[in-house]
Amino acid sequence: MEAVQSWISEHKLTSIGALWASGIGASLVAYSRIKSPMKPSLRLIHARMHAQALTLAVLSGAAAYHYYENRAVQVPPKPEAHSPAPSITQLVEWELHSPF
Repeated sequence: MEAVQSWISEHKLTSIGALWASGIGASLVAYSRIKSPMKPSLRLIHARMHAQALTLAVLSGAAAYHYYENRAVQVPPKPEAHSPAPSITQLVEWELHSPF
């Protein structure tokens, strides 16, 4: 499973393109099995819409996974409970650098 995840993370566009193409193919096969009065051009339009919906769902899932993966890695350190009061020098420097 790790090998598949690492390959997908290295080849993101290839995997999304393959998913889109397989979605179109699966939809076309599903519509061709059914005796439907739809024209082939309309079948192709429906297949493209199904593939786009599948691709958007996968992209949303990948974005959420990427967000939470990076969030777990970059947890900021918690501030100390008791920090010393600033010195007079630090307060003067802050006043000098403050835009207001």
